Amino acid sequence: MRWKSISAPDMLRRCVVTALLQLCLCSTAAAQAQANEVDQELKAALMQTVARAESFPDRFDAEVWLLDMSTRMAPYLPNEQERLEFLRLVHQESRLAGLKPDLVIALIHAESLFDRYALSSAGAQGVMQVMPFWKHELGRAEDNLIDLGTNLRYGCSILKHYLDRENGNIRRALARYNGSLGSQRYPDRVLDYWYRFWYVNE
Repeated sequence: MRWKSISAPDMLRRCVVTALLQLCLCSTAAAQAQANEVDQELKAALMQTVARAESFPDRFDAEVWLLDMSTRMAPYLPNEQERLEFLRLVHQESRLAGLKPDLVIALIHAESLFDRYALSSAGAQGVMQVMPFWKHELGRAEDNLIDLGTNLRYGCSILKHYLDRENGNIRRALARYNGSLGSQRYPDRVLDYWYRFWYVNE
């Protein structure tokens, strides 16, 4: 059996290709490891928030807000009872987390179009598209992310954590929430919905 000789240029090409493949594999492994690393500060913020009492005393101005938002939201949630309950919970959980409820509604508009049963290809669940691994990180495997109140509490806690982390920079916080830091597409979309449909001047 005769071995085919390899010229020097071919040998050099093969070495370069092999080196590039190894570099790509190392980069992919590093990226995967980074993606799997749990943000411990966010985990602590979620743990603190989900442990709070379920009740929240709405202020008087919430009634005015509910009426205004109910009118705006009618095309998306035609059932009035469902719509008012949705808005009440959004107001409650947003205020509990220290967020503007109208910003949270804009994020929900972008994430799920108000579908409480929404499920992404990556496994994110509910109106705020919360990843289920958080339940296990917090030792709350029994939590149901399709439950509206639970989903809102997780989602609002995550958004608030990123806002604090980014010193109030909404664009960067939204990008972190979506896992797309460095791109403006998602923040642009949420902010467009916010200012066009949901913004309330306070």
